[in-house]
Amino acid sequence: MSKTNQGNNGLENWLLVGAVVCLALFPLVFVKGEFEGADSQAEEAVTAISPSYQPWVENLFKPASGEIESLLFAVQAGMGAGVIGYIIGYYKGKKS
Repeated sequence: MSKTNQGNNGLENWLLVGAVVCLALFPLVFVKGEFEGADSQAEEAVTAISPSYQPWVENLFKPASGEIESLLFAVQAGMGAGVIGYIIGYYKGKKS
């Protein structure tokens, strides 16, 4: 790989990092109000349509607090990202 290509790749990488940062910060700066999960929005919609609706199944595990629920969600997301990153890295390494 020549020095010129490495310089272009470095610029492209920094542009991608900048785009990701902009995409992450845009909603935090310009979207006002409280962020709410899709689960609670769906529950509100179902209750509005049919107030007597009863769920078919119950949760297997109910976290003690919202913070624990957020922690478990973050761990699940991290594990998923790790698996996807490993697979991408494996095939990238296999290709070269």
